[in-house]
Amino acid sequence: MLTEDRLNATFTALADPTRRAIVARLARGDATVNELAAPFNMTLPGISKHLRVLERCGLISRTRRAQFRPCHLEAGALDAAVSWIEENRRIWQERFDKLGAHLRDIQQASPAAGGQDHE
Repeated sequence: MLTEDRLNATFTALADPTRRAIVARLARGDATVNELAAPFNMTLPGISKHLRVLERCGLISRTRRAQFRPCHLEAGALDAAVSWIEENRRIWQERFDKLGAHLRDIQQASPAAGGQDHE
């Protein structure tokens, strides 16, 4: 079960374009901090701050391999956020469908305006 705090933390983390780029890179496979930092004009401490945010909300984990600490995407955390988005998308789609049907009913029930403007 995805708690509201975890969901908020996930969306807050993903609100930043640098963190989204890091998540996208990790979707292709594990990477070290240096590999993740390469495309950015940012210091290693700056990248590390982004990684800590992603790690705190559970989107990534870090392991130790010899002197390296590769980062790994935790897809389950993204799956939970995607599930929340999909459920809300479904609810709003149903509401829009009902609104569309209601508007069609109103238009069909209205007498033809015969080119006159409605006030």
